[in-house]
Amino acid sequence: MSTLDMRAACKPADYKSDVKPIWCPGCGDYHVLMSFTRAFAELGLPPEEIVVVSGIGCSSRIPAYTNCYGFHGVHGRSLALAAGLKVARPDLTIVVASGDGDGYSIGGNHFLHACRRNIDMTYIVMDNRVYGMTKGQPSPTTEPSFDSALSPGGTGLSPFHPLVIALASGANFIARCFSGQPNETATVIAEAIRHPGFSFVEILSPCVTFRPDEKDWKDIVHAAPVPATNDPAKAARRIMTDDGFNLGILYRGDRKPYQPTAKANIDLAELEREFEL
Repeated sequence: MSTLDMRAACKPADYKSDVKPIWCPGCGDYHVLMSFTRAFAELGLPPEEIVVVSGIGCSSRIPAYTNCYGFHGVHGRSLALAAGLKVARPDLTIVVASGDGDGYSIGGNHFLHACRRNIDMTYIVMDNRVYGMTKGQPSPTTEPSFDSALSPGGTGLSPFHPLVIALASGANFIARCFSGQPNETATVIAEAIRHPGFSFVEILSPCVTFRPDEKDWKDIVHAAPVPATNDPAKAARRIMTDDGFNLGILYRGDRKPYQPTAKANIDLAELEREFEL
């Protein structure tokens, strides 16, 4: 079957598992899951050639809800797992699902170095600016003035700026989407997967349970006023000065992806002898 025939034959339902999502009613992650399956169908990839890796958190449940290979890892370590898998199996399409707590707090160091290494995989972070699964604590991206029972008066801390960090650390593709626009988000995810190197997509995904104010995001988000650039300096100026609600592909780099040469026909006994004391 040709690639065109494969794409025509693939439907989003082909990538959905029989496991019913248990997110809160109204959670933005439902639409993100929809965007995942639509992007996979757009690419026309067989489910067995896709691996969805995650850590811990509401967003990290996604591997269970897809019909692809999946790995539900430990908190903050999804990128390390994904990088090892991609290096060992470059033939697979690797997509990592994370959240702002999992990805930017305990997983922050892995995020920096995944961008730097530029391995050919796609990192999708659902950002709701709160720890939703553990009852509403402030996350790295929470506004300093966010007042709640767990942060009376707000944290007073400057929020983490993931797009700036990604660009400075070497990510090869950077985009921002909104979960309430599943078709547009699916298109961006497909583009991120196609683009060689480390692709980073931030998806603004409201937590209606602990951040009901985020329901207003649908009226705030807007298309980025300028097209994507391959100039890091231009991208930096755009990202540093945007309002956090510009949507679309913001940067397309041209760095060569990192992929070490795999050793063929490894003798396990010989490998074990190398580690003998």
